[in-house]
Amino acid sequence: MPTLTVTAATPSSEFGATFDAYVALPPSGRGPGLVLIQEIFGVNQVMRDLADGYAAQGYVVACPDIFWRQQPGIQITDKTDAEWAQAFSLFKGFDFALGLSDLKQTLAALRSHNACTGKVGTVGYCLGGNLAYQMACQSDAEASVSYYGVGLDGLLDQAASLTHPLMMHIAEKDAFVPPAAQAKIKATLAPHKYAQLHVYAGEDHAFARVGGKHYSQKAASAANAATAAFFKAYLG
Repeated sequence: MPTLTVTAATPSSEFGATFDAYVALPPSGRGPGLVLIQEIFGVNQVMRDLADGYAAQGYVVACPDIFWRQQPGIQITDKTDAEWAQAFSLFKGFDFALGLSDLKQTLAALRSHNACTGKVGTVGYCLGGNLAYQMACQSDAEASVSYYGVGLDGLLDQAASLTHPLMMHIAEKDAFVPPAAQAKIKATLAPHKYAQLHVYAGEDHAFARVGGKHYSQKAASAANAATAAFFKAYLG
């Protein structure tokens, strides 16, 4: 499995000073960069398939192991109760400040990668959708996309620092983002000059996770087409 070794700005006392990111290269061998940010299940087959899909569109993709400080190499699925319990435990133990630091280090490493043309965006799902929003507000990523990010209603003050394009895909019936939270997100970000919001009526969380319980081909296709056009405009 091709990987990029990233040096952490803040080392882990247990697991050292570096962590790995899965890397997927475009057919041409060179292109803009994308930092792909995982769900709560680690850099599993779903994330690697997404990385390969973005690479096929022409991007140099790095999907970092953001759970490395808890347990490196997590690869679980959404198919069993035990795996869900493990995923939520990892989520609850996740240090967002250190995670964002690791993502910024990944972005910098990808930007300097010999296959990367220089521009780098971020895209994330679920937990990754939260972090993609924060990267849009806190990093120098040229463009970011958040798929059904969780916990964003408590982070809307960061929108004051948003100076690069952000696209958000919101599931109207998201069990993890209730209507009141969605209303706050829309009130803050819908009028923002750098934000684009897409709301998918009747869809639940993780509607774009192929093989997932709430996968919707129609909604996923629409979201993915919008994302492709967005990145082509700002990274291409």
